[in-house]
Amino acid sequence: MSEPDAQDPTKLCIMIVSDRDAGRLTDRLVRAGIPSTKLGSTGGFLRRGNATIITGIPDADVDRTLAIVRDVCHARAEFVPVLSLPLIDDGGYVSDPVEVRTGGATVFVLNIERFERS
Repeated sequence: MSEPDAQDPTKLCIMIVSDRDAGRLTDRLVRAGIPSTKLGSTGGFLRRGNATIITGIPDADVDRTLAIVRDVCHARAEFVPVLSLPLIDDGGYVSDPVEVRTGGATVFVLNIERFERS
């Protein structure tokens, strides 16, 4: 194993974002010199497509990375049919769509115990 370099990642950022925002986010990260990997994922309240974007970065890049995520991944209001919501039993009555919050990002920043590149 080689000696640690100042540019070696010390933090692992895991960003769970909407499919709508994922492409713009990865583009902005690349332009900022922050390499990332995009993984398709699903889940959440509406069971819609998400993207999980991971990147290993030095401590010094954490704030800059989070600023990019905040700038790109905005929460928004969306109207969805009641029947598409989990755990809703309308008893056969179809009502108007309901406004829900979608988008935004969930970000985890973890310490990297060990990093190797081969």
